Amino acid sequence: MSTKVVASRIAVIAVFLGTIGCDRVTKHVASTTLAEAPPQTYLADTVWLGYVENTGGFMGLGASWSPGVRTAVFTGSTGLMLLALIVLGIRHRSDTWLVLGLSLFVAGGASNWIDRLLRGSVVDFLNVGIGPVRTGVFNIADVAIMAGAGIIVLYEIRRSAKPPSHGRTIDPVT
Repeated sequence: MSTKVVASRIAVIAVFLGTIGCDRVTKHVASTTLAEAPPQTYLADTVWLGYVENTGGFMGLGASWSPGVRTAVFTGSTGLMLLALIVLGIRHRSDTWLVLGLSLFVAGGASNWIDRLLRGSVVDFLNVGIGPVRTGVFNIADVAIMAGAGIIVLYEIRRSAKPPSHGRTIDPVT
């Protein structure tokens, strides 16, 4: 195994574990310092910090569903999806940017999944915006998921823009 391959695998593991570690630590800090405190705002209300337990998915979707349905969708289905993405990353391990995007996406998803397993909800604490234009409340795992998705989209756009490497042409007439 080449030095480049080893370095690449170490980097993927570091991104994965670092993302989960950062998210777990920030959620712990949010739980211990923000849970009983009023929301705090910074930079003329551009950044908002406050404790929220999200029992639903993205932007609270599914929060009103019964606990059994929420568990099946957000814990069961998400766990299976994360496993499928890990397999995809392993199968395409030579595509460095794809694996990086998948690592961030899976790490963020896994950390939120851990919250659902342990608490039945996900701890969110960040909100940004200007005036009435604001994001939903999110956490570091959500940032990793969005960054990973962005990298995957850019990878696919770049990959589809390249000419095929197999060197064969197809005659549309025959």
